[in-house]
Amino acid sequence: MKIKEIEILTDSIPETENFYSDVLGFKKINTGSGSISYRTGKSVLIFNESDNLKPKYHFAFNIPCNKLTEAFDFISERIDIIKNPDDDFITDFVNWNAKAFYFYDNNRNILEFIVRYDLNNESDKIFNSKSVQSISEIGIVTDEPLKLADSLIKENQLYYFSKGPKRPDFAALGDDNGLIVISNPDRNWYPTNDRAEKHYLKMILEAENKLINIEVIKDFFHKII
Repeated sequence: MKIKEIEILTDSIPETENFYSDVLGFKKINTGSGSISYRTGKSVLIFNESDNLKPKYHFAFNIPCNKLTEAFDFISERIDIIKNPDDDFITDFVNWNAKAFYFYDNNRNILEFIVRYDLNNESDKIFNSKSVQSISEIGIVTDEPLKLADSLIKENQLYYFSKGPKRPDFAALGDDNGLIVISNPDRNWYPTNDRAEKHYLKMILEAENKLINIEVIKDFFHKII
C-alpha cells in the first residue's frame, strides 16, 4: 500500500510553513487561502488552517535504509530528537526489521523518520530533505481500532500488516511502503506521553492498483467517491 496524500489541520499556516520549508527543507508545491502543501518524496502533505483546535497527529516518513545516521544528524542539527523510554534516541523495531527516531514539528505533531530494511531502498546520495521517499505511516484514532480496521479492509480491500500488531487498542493496516496505524484514545503515541487524539484527516491511498480516498471526521469515516 502507498500513501499518496494526507490532508491534516494546523492552527498556524505561517508557523507550519516556517517549519516545513525552512527547518526540514521540504519542497512547497502549493499555497493558498488557509492551505499549504509539500512534496515529500512520492507523497504529498497538505495542511489546512484550523481555528484554535490544537490538532495533533502522528505520521512517519520512509527514508533510505542505509541513511539512518545521516538522517539523524540532519534532523538533530535543526531540532531536538525525542528520547524513547529506554533513554535512547533510536528505536529498534525488531519485529518490523526497522529502526526509527522521532521529533516534534511546530504543531506538536509527532514525526518519525524510519528505515525499513526489507525495502532494500539504499541510496548513494548524501542525505537531505530530498532523500525522504514517502509518507509511510499515518495515525488514526478511534474508540474501537479493530472494528474500524475490519471495516476499512472490507470496504477497500486493505489488509492487516503482516508484521503486526493487531490488538484491541492498536492495529496496523498495509505494508512497509505504507501503513495506517489505528489507536484508541487511551494510548500515548510512542515514544511520548502525548495521548492519541481524534482530529480531521483525509488521505489518498494506492492499493491493489487503485486509488482509495478516505475522510476522517472525528468518529465518522467515509470513502469519497
